[in-house]
This record gives sequence, structure tokens and C-alpha cells, in this order.
Amino acid sequence: MKASDLFVKTLENQGVQYIFGLPGEENLDLLESIRKSSIKFIVTRHEQAAGFMAATYGRLTGTAGVCLSTLGPGATNLMTAVAFAQLGGMPLVIITGQKPVIASKQAAFQIIDVVDMMRPITKMAKTLINAAEIPYDINEAFRCAEREKPGAVHLELPEDIARQDVLKTMMVENRHQIRPISPTEAIEKAAEVIRDAKHPLIMVGAGANRQKVRVALLRLVDQLKVPFFCTQMGKGVIDERHSLYLGTAALSENDYVHCAIDHADLVINVGHDIVEKPPFFMKPGGKKVIHINYTPAIFDELYFPQYEIVGDIAVSLSGLAEIIGAVSVCDLTYYQPLKQKMDQHITSRSDEEQFPLLPQFIIKQVRRALPDDGVVSLDNGMYKIWFARNYPCYEPNTILLDNALATMGAGLASAMAAKLVFPNRKVVAVCGDGGFMMNSQELETAIRMKIDIVVIVLVDDALGMIRWKQQEMGFPEYALSYNNPDFQKYGVQGIRITEAHEFYPVLQKCLDSSGVFLIEVPIDYRENHRVFNEELSRLECK
Repeated sequence: MKASDLFVKTLENQGVQYIFGLPGEENLDLLESIRKSSIKFIVTRHEQAAGFMAATYGRLTGTAGVCLSTLGPGATNLMTAVAFAQLGGMPLVIITGQKPVIASKQAAFQIIDVVDMMRPITKMAKTLINAAEIPYDINEAFRCAEREKPGAVHLELPEDIARQDVLKTMMVENRHQIRPISPTEAIEKAAEVIRDAKHPLIMVGAGANRQKVRVALLRLVDQLKVPFFCTQMGKGVIDERHSLYLGTAALSENDYVHCAIDHADLVINVGHDIVEKPPFFMKPGGKKVIHINYTPAIFDELYFPQYEIVGDIAVSLSGLAEIIGAVSVCDLTYYQPLKQKMDQHITSRSDEEQFPLLPQFIIKQVRRALPDDGVVSLDNGMYKIWFARNYPCYEPNTILLDNALATMGAGLASAMAAKLVFPNRKVVAVCGDGGFMMNSQELETAIRMKIDIVVIVLVDDALGMIRWKQQEMGFPEYALSYNNPDFQKYGVQGIRITEAHEFYPVLQKCLDSSGVFLIEVPIDYRENHRVFNEELSRLECK
């Protein structure tokens, strides 16, 4: 058997359904092996998009997504997407080609040390030099990528190794990974601290977005009647229509949810780590924090929890519920009126049909148009903060955003991957004009894949978030504006919104139709200053 055939059979044995990427000369043996397999190869227009799609596939399924590039420039084009997966906790296996390692006639042409380049932003990076060990190498790559905290793993397959004959082959049996359990004394100590608290809060982070954790966490919330808030990447873990939901920490401080945090004497932190932008800041002598996660806390000047429960989160939460018992431990007299004020603030101006459209209005219409399980995939920009604060999530994985690497250009590709994973759901990509242009070529990929997707491009002719920051720092406007192309000439079914009342019916019609649609929506970002500077600066936590 040729080594490339063994490689692909091992991928099939791992359950791989898709490989996303752009092959090159050094991948041709592997590509031929994929052609003869059950795996579907999805050719993207840029390696970065392939990495985003594979990472999002891993994020949504828990099984490592797979992407492929050639050596040199193909591999360097993957770097942003690899960092996206690594920081965001998304299982990803990256395969890159390489010139022959035994004898090459092309000297150093296109050769860089890809493995060393990938090593700082992956959990593991390795060159495959023994064809007979391919099943073991691939099995370990998937185990490493999917093990908590999930992330990226890189395998380099040189072309001469790929075409070697392998005389003896053996498939490695996939084994369920057993997560360690936190010591009983750690859970008992945390239970004691929770019982003693008067105003506890639960914080829900990205690590809580696992099926068993979601069940155990909801049980604990309902049992203890403790209010909860979420980080940006923790949105949707619990239905946000829940009576104890307080909001999303889209900002690090000075928001309504931070009034609740400041009032709390204990924060029970479930599944968050400091890779994500801080949802709040700890201060010496301040509130107590319990860190519940698969891995120990990483201490810094902003985060230094006094108590830790390290191990399988679902088991830890179930243990807490059993030890504490069915006793409400929280005084809600402060939190309930605060939530009413927060809701009034969040919904303010959301019905105003002005043009260009207000962020609040856009978000309300997107929520109105999508069913409970509809998916919103956000690129990175000012609108991400607006959606994190204002968009209510009803089911897990129905809002996809990145608040770890927080890279632009991922929204469209992530939406395409979501549609592959959830073919029967409505999927909307929301992109700023800046982020959309970074990978807009993937519209052709979406058309070729024959997927039904709606892309909303929010147009302000600038890098809106950075322009807002520039203004708030007192600098004159400089180097953040540009001229956009005609988005209606992108080869898709395009609509330009010219009046606010057009948006909802257009969006609804596109969602109910087949094909790839692009809706161009002018957005009024003057609300950034009014809401985040004028209104929140006057916020008093009383």
C-alpha cells in the first residue's frame, strides 16, 4: 500500500468527512488518495479560509476539522487560521506538504521550516518521516487536538514519504479519552464557599460549551437559583430567556453586567480562561472566585482565583449540586431590578427605522428572522460587541464569534462550515465591509458548494471599531477609511438596503430561498459613542 493511501485510510478511520484546502505539487499523491476515498475535499480560494472552515467544523462537532496546504506560501497562509483555532480552543489538524526529505532536486526553492514555524501556535507539530508509523502519528494528532483544552496540531507529509510503499499496516483503534476528575476535597471546599456566599454569580465561558457540561450547569443554576452571566464565547450555553440570565460581558468593565459583578461576593467561573478578553477584572482584597475548568488557572494581575476545581467540568458541577443540595443560596433583591434596567437599555432604539440602520435595529431584525436554532456567524468588528450584548441566544452554537484571537476575515468561512454541519438550519454571516473583503473570494466557494447562506455586509466604509477607538483617544481620523467596491457585482444574489423598513422582509425572503445571498446594509456607528461612552459613563450601580 502506498503511504498516502494509508494516510487517507487512517483519516477515514478517524471519521473524517471533509478536508478543506488548497493542494500543491507536493500534495498530489495525497490528493489522489483522497480522490479514491469517502472523504470530500473542499477547495477554497485561499488557505486562510480553509483553516477557518476546518476550525469551525471542529468547534461545532468536537471532532478535529482537517485542512490541507502545500509547503512554503501555502503553509504561511494558514497561520492566522491556526492561531484562531489554538487560542479559541477549536480542534484542528493541519496537513502541509514538503519537498522530499531524502533527496530533492529543487535545492531550497519554497522551503521554510514549517514545523518550527507552526510549533509556537499549535499543541504539537511534527514531520512524518516513517510511513509505517502514519496510523500512530495521525491517531495521536487527533487525540492531542481534541483533548481539553482543544487546539491545533500540525503534520507535515513530505512528498517522498507520501509515495513510499508500506508493507505492513495496522489501524490504531480509536479510544475514548477519559478526563481526570477533580479531588473530592476541592469540590467540598468550593461547596462550602458557595454556601457561605450571599450574592454569588455564575460566569459561563467557552469551555462550558460541551453537551454534558451544559446539562450539569443548567441543573446547578436551577437548583441553587444563582444568577448567571456569560462571556462572549459562552453565549448560548444556557438559553438566555432563562429568568436568572443577567447578560453578556461584552465589555471588560463599566457595563450593566459589571454592576452585578461588583455587587457579587463570589463568582463561580465555569469554563473560562484568560485567553479570552477579560469579562471582568479581579482586585486584591475583592470578591472570591472559584475556577472550574479542565485545566488549572493561569494567574496574572487581573485573574487570580482563590479556589480551583480542576478536572471534568460536568462531573465537578454534578458533584457541587449533590453536596450543596436543593437550597437556594442567593439573595436576588439587587439582581432582579438591575436586569430590568439592563433590558430597557439593551432594547432602547431597537425599533427606530432610521437610515443608515442602527446596530440595535439590525440585531433585533436578525433575531426576529431566525428560528431558535438559526446560526449567526460573526466576523470581527464593532458589531461583534453589539451582537454579544444585544442578541439573545436560545440554543448552543447559534452565535459564532471569536473573542480569543479576534481576527477579521473568519465570519464568512465559519458560516459556510456551520451550514455543512447543520444543513437544515438557517445560517447568516454578519461581516463588516473590512472583514468581508479579506476573504470575500470565498463566495465562489459557497456557490460551488451549493449551500444556502445569507451574508449581511455592514457598510461604514471604514475599520469601524478602530476608528471608534481612535476617536475616543482624541486622535484625528487617519488611515482607517477606504472605498468599497460594488458589492452587488460579486456574482451572488445581491440586495442593497436603502430604507430601514426593507431589511426584515428582504432578510426573511433570502432565508426562505435557495442560494447564496448578499445583503448590503449601511450602518450608523454614531451609536458607539452615545451608548458606550455617554450612557455607560453615567451608569451608577445602585
